[in-house]
Amino acid sequence: MKQETLHQALAKAQSEFPSIKKTENNPYFKSKYASLSNVLEAVTSILHKNGLYFSQSPTSEGDRVGVKTRIIHADSGEMLEESFVLPLAKADPQGAGSAITYARRYALVSMLGLNMDEDDDGNLASGKGHTTQRAKGEELLDDSAIY
Repeated sequence: MKQETLHQALAKAQSEFPSIKKTENNPYFKSKYASLSNVLEAVTSILHKNGLYFSQSPTSEGDRVGVKTRIIHADSGEMLEESFVLPLAKADPQGAGSAITYARRYALVSMLGLNMDEDDDGNLASGKGHTTQRAKGEELLDDSAIY
């Protein structure tokens, strides 16, 4: 019998993933977001059921921090691996921790193909979305710009 591949297992898992609920409030932007806990709760048991698991480890590149995420097929040992690093909003341990948590969430969401974001028709990417000014005059776009 032919052994299942990572891609076959991931395709099965993706067909079972629910939409990720945005249950957390971001008072800064008066918006909702899905927490890392929401993402992990939605995917971990489905990944395991399909012979998949993930690992995430902190990484850095210069003054940027983030995670290296691996999606691993337990039977074959096949692996998908990607790094995601971000600039620090605050150059202190709390800022690094927040950036790592943010990177963990979005790396998993994108690597697993999860349905979490509403379609804004590219408005934020094109600069037409909601913007807010910080005290120092730095411009931020939606909750994805803060950790």
